[in-house]
Amino acid sequence: MKIQNQMSLLNQINYPSDIRKLDPADLPQLCTELRDFIIEQTAINPGHLGASLGTVELTVAIHYVFDTPNDLLVWDVGHQAYAHKIITGRKEQFYTNRKYKGISGFPKMSESEYDSFGAGHTSVSISALLGMSVADRLNGKKRDHIAVIGDGAIGGGMAFEALNHAGDTEENMLVILNDNHIAIDESTGAISKYLLEITTSEHYIKFKKKLWQILTMKKYRPNLITRMIGGVARLVKGNIVKDSNLFHHLGFNYFGPADGHDVQMLVQILTKLKNINGPKLFHVITVKGKGLLNAEKDKVKYHAPGFFDPETGEIIEVSKTGTPPKFQDVFGTTLLELANQDEKVVGITPAMLTGSSFTIMKKVYPERVFDVGIAEQHAVTFSAGMALNGLIPFCNIYSSFLQRGYDQIIHDVALQKIPVILCIDRAGIVGEDGPTHHGAFDLAYLRAIPNLIISSPKDEIELRNLMLTAYQDRKNPFVIRFPRGAGSVTDWVKPMETLQVGKAEWIEKGNTLAVLAIGPLTIHAQQAIEKLNMEGMNPSLINMRFLKPLDTEMIDLVSKTHTHLLTIEDGTEKGGLFSAVSEYISEKNIPVQLDHLSIPDHFVEHGDIASLYRDLGFDVDSMIQLFKKYYGRD
Repeated sequence: MKIQNQMSLLNQINYPSDIRKLDPADLPQLCTELRDFIIEQTAINPGHLGASLGTVELTVAIHYVFDTPNDLLVWDVGHQAYAHKIITGRKEQFYTNRKYKGISGFPKMSESEYDSFGAGHTSVSISALLGMSVADRLNGKKRDHIAVIGDGAIGGGMAFEALNHAGDTEENMLVILNDNHIAIDESTGAISKYLLEITTSEHYIKFKKKLWQILTMKKYRPNLITRMIGGVARLVKGNIVKDSNLFHHLGFNYFGPADGHDVQMLVQILTKLKNINGPKLFHVITVKGKGLLNAEKDKVKYHAPGFFDPETGEIIEVSKTGTPPKFQDVFGTTLLELANQDEKVVGITPAMLTGSSFTIMKKVYPERVFDVGIAEQHAVTFSAGMALNGLIPFCNIYSSFLQRGYDQIIHDVALQKIPVILCIDRAGIVGEDGPTHHGAFDLAYLRAIPNLIISSPKDEIELRNLMLTAYQDRKNPFVIRFPRGAGSVTDWVKPMETLQVGKAEWIEKGNTLAVLAIGPLTIHAQQAIEKLNMEGMNPSLINMRFLKPLDTEMIDLVSKTHTHLLTIEDGTEKGGLFSAVSEYISEKNIPVQLDHLSIPDHFVEHGDIASLYRDLGFDVDSMIQLFKKYYGRD
């Protein structure tokens, strides 16, 4: 590739073993070339840019010092791991990153032995690493264990649980805290403020100099350095941030903060830390977007900027004239309309302020929008508490992230019948982020829960109507799930209408085949049927709207006039609309043939939406061919 021809060192690097052959003095140049490579590649093949630019030096230093893949390295989420992928045998394939049939954008165990644990969701690394360390000890295997976790992720509940457990052990594990003061949006919460205190504490800045003088000594006697580090650790305990250090109290030896962009110093420190036993936390300070000025200035936008000019960093805007809006923008705009009408309307998000378009309401009512950090469980129960005391919470959580709040939905919301409005973003197939992010399971895992109303709009107008309906209901927990990206309606800013809960809409009336669809695939089915009408085939189309309560009256009605029913949903075939209709017609012994079009019972890989839809049969052309079979035409 063109960029590689200009990279004398990177051209020589295919695996970490190649890096270990370099002189430490060559590492800064390698980091520069590696960063340029990421910028060039990501400019034309969009991905998660900012976080990976910030971890280049850290990645090189880890692989230089530790014997990966024998030593186990776990990345907390893959946003930071592009440099890792490039230097672990995937440089020549990196142009396929996140593409259909290409390499994954996240660490993936089946893809490389260097990916010790798959991580598409955050806050998992310390738990996984502790399990690996314990297993190795019990198996009598000695090797190093390293986790890299961000300052946003370490605030997640699971990370705290793991820190609490690990600190009470003597496991030889190193947690590297990559602190750039931001996750996808600005980091929030007390932990973020605490880490900022550490990095700006006048006492600690003075003290840190002593620590690094010790750790970066080029010549030392092992026994002496061990005693010195022990003394340093004791000294740390009484000198950091108001006479206390959280990580020390949790049982970790704390080291830092260090400059995460000084690769030679990182190598020296990591080399010393290898010789210190027990759980250790190494705090490094990095700049998200490092090396691309625009990305350093606007860290939120450049988390995943899309196409951009690699020379200037300017984002290349794709024309949006005449295109439908994104569902999340419709959500954000509609929420603001409801908030304007009622001061009790509030918004809750677990660290997805921009992605869920809560920024629209936050600009007007900042005191009524709550970013609770990477804490889906807390977000659900926090919303329940608000609803109990008279507020109207719209809690927006990505579908695959809401899986973490399942117990809270059951115990804290549904069981007590608290009227939380759960808005599930990124439902269905999400595209390039792949199986860790596809919203395949929400219809199935929610349908089993009593007291829930579960709905999914076919388009932007129906999303607005469902939000109004949920706002007015106030009696039940109300779920509204919608996909990522643009829908199908350009003229969507219309007065909202209240919908009858549990009632479907008969869109097309025909014969033989009745299509029962839920969600945005209803529009694809409608487009397919309109084309079939011109060929003399007339399937009926029912927009189910609600999975729960199910419109059984509509099922009874269409079963009397059609020989075949076909359910369509962008959720798993197990447990969703197909299961609900199948259970009902079996219970009532209705003599009709039932088929389904849904996400199969396997994990769907990453790729562009169009390609994945073709594979799944969700595109209009595939639906046309499927519908024709019911009329004896192939």
